[in-house]
Amino acid sequence: MSIDPKLLDELLKGYKKPEDLWGEKGIFGQIQKAMMERVLEDEMKFHLGYDKHSPEGNNTGNSRNGKSKKKIITENDSLNIDIPRDRNSEFEPQLVRKHQRRVNKFDDMVISLYSRGLSTEEICGHLKEIYHTDVSKELISHITNTIYEEVQQWRNRPIDELYPIVFFDAIRIKIRDSGKVANKVVYLALGIDIEGQKDLLGMWIAHNEGAKFWLSVLTELKNRGIDDILIACIDGLKGFPDAIESVFPDTDIQLCIVHMIRNSVRFVSWKDRKNITSDLKNVYRAATEEEAKKQLDIFARKWDKQYPTISKSWYDNWHNLKTFYDFPDYIRKVIYTTNAVESINMSLRKVTKTRASFPNDKAVYKMIYLLIVSHKI
Repeated sequence: MSIDPKLLDELLKGYKKPEDLWGEKGIFGQIQKAMMERVLEDEMKFHLGYDKHSPEGNNTGNSRNGKSKKKIITENDSLNIDIPRDRNSEFEPQLVRKHQRRVNKFDDMVISLYSRGLSTEEICGHLKEIYHTDVSKELISHITNTIYEEVQQWRNRPIDELYPIVFFDAIRIKIRDSGKVANKVVYLALGIDIEGQKDLLGMWIAHNEGAKFWLSVLTELKNRGIDDILIACIDGLKGFPDAIESVFPDTDIQLCIVHMIRNSVRFVSWKDRKNITSDLKNVYRAATEEEAKKQLDIFARKWDKQYPTISKSWYDNWHNLKTFYDFPDYIRKVIYTTNAVESINMSLRKVTKTRASFPNDKAVYKMIYLLIVSHKI
C-alpha cells in the first residue's frame, strides 16, 4: 500500500532533526500510539456492537466507561496509550491484552539478545541506552523463562532409532552453585542422521567430566529412542569406551586423532614438536591399518628413547584408534576428529567469554538452546 505524499508532508511538517522521529513524542511514536488506540476503539465497537455515541447502545446493558492509561514497551520505545473500558468490565482487548506490558516483538528482541550471551543486567542497560526504556531484571528473566518449558521438551524429545555417527564432547562453563562460582561441565552429543544432517541430541550439566556420567547420558539416549550407533567419536577420556560398549555393544569407537596428537606433544620440547607431529601424521594418514602399524613401529624406534609414553599411548589405544581405516577417505575425514561438535563448543565460547558466570544451570540450558535455534547450529 502506497502512502499519499501529501500525508507524509503533513506528518513531517515539524521535522527538524532525526531525534524528532523517535520516542513517544516523536513522529513514529505518535503514529504508533494513534494507530494502536484506533484499533482498540474498533475492538470496543465490535465488543459492544455499536458506534460511539450511537443511540443503538441505549438500554443494551453495557456501554463505554472512559479509558485507562497503560504504559507498554514496544520494539522501539515505550508508549503511554489509552485503553477503552466498558461498564461491565467485560471488554478483553486483543491488541494489548490485560496485564500485557510489552508487544511480542519486544520479547523476541530480548530473547535474541540473551541468545548472544548478554546477561539480564546487560540487556537492561542495552534497552535503557538504545530505547530509553527502564526494564527490570525480573522482567527479562520472566521473558526468557517462558522458553524454558520449550527447552525441557526439546531435551526430552524422541530421537531416531539409528545414527551412523555420534560425536560426544564436553565444554566447561562457569556457573554459580550454592553461592560459589564453579567450573561445571556441559555434555553434548551431536548426531549425524542417515540423511547426513546434524542433530544435537541433547545437553547435560554436571560438576565434572567422567565416564560414569557419560554412561547416564548414553542410557538416556537409548531410552529416548536410539537403538544403534554405528560409530561413536570421542576424546580420550578413560573408561568412556567401556561405557559405550555397555549400552551400545555393536558400536565402533573412534578416538579423536586430534586429541591424541595434543596429548602426545604435551610434554615434548618445542624443538622436537614439529618432527613428532610430522611422524605421527604418517601413522594416521596411512592408507591401511597394516601400513599405519608399520609407521607406528618406525615412530617408536625413532622416539621411544626420548619420549617412550607417546608410542605406548598409541599402542594401548589402538583398538579404538584404528576404526577409521575401515572406511573410505570421505568418511575418514568426518570421524577422525570430534571437530564437528567442537565447532558448537566454539560458538558457545564466543557467547560465554564475556560473562563472568551464569547464575544457575537453567540459565545455561536456555542460552545454549536459544543459540542452537537462532543460529541453527
